[in-house]
Amino acid sequence: MTSHTLKDSLAVIAAGALFGFGLALSGMIRPEVVLSFLQFQDWGLMLVMGGAFTVALAAYQLFPRVRAAPLLGGIFEGHTAQMSRNTFIGSALFGIGWGLSGVCPGPAIAGLGAGNLQMLWVLLGLAAGAWLQGVLARPASANGAPQEG
Repeated sequence: MTSHTLKDSLAVIAAGALFGFGLALSGMIRPEVVLSFLQFQDWGLMLVMGGAFTVALAAYQLFPRVRAAPLLGGIFEGHTAQMSRNTFIGSALFGIGWGLSGVCPGPAIAGLGAGNLQMLWVLLGLAAGAWLQGVLARPASANGAPQEG
């Protein structure tokens, strides 16, 4: 378990505030804007996603070459994705929910912060889905079912 310093906490708060501001500025906290993009009627969000991709790519590729360690300590690590059936099912469910509602987790939280109380329904659905996934992912012994062996 790692200990978090005040500097770590302030960095997280600043990053979250910047992310939320960017979502609000781009219009992603408005489901009708996202749905318009998903229906190929408004391509403005493509510029937002392209900009985010470019910044992330530069950060992940260039920053480790310039600095020996991350600003807040630790080491740079590579992440290897592990694809499984559950990854595909979860991705499909996420995409269906995003397509139907026009909202994903980040914009839902930012929209709630901007006073859109309808986002509570989205966040409730996200929490229910996360809870269900946790229940389904538990080993059989944790669910009270007898283990085979």
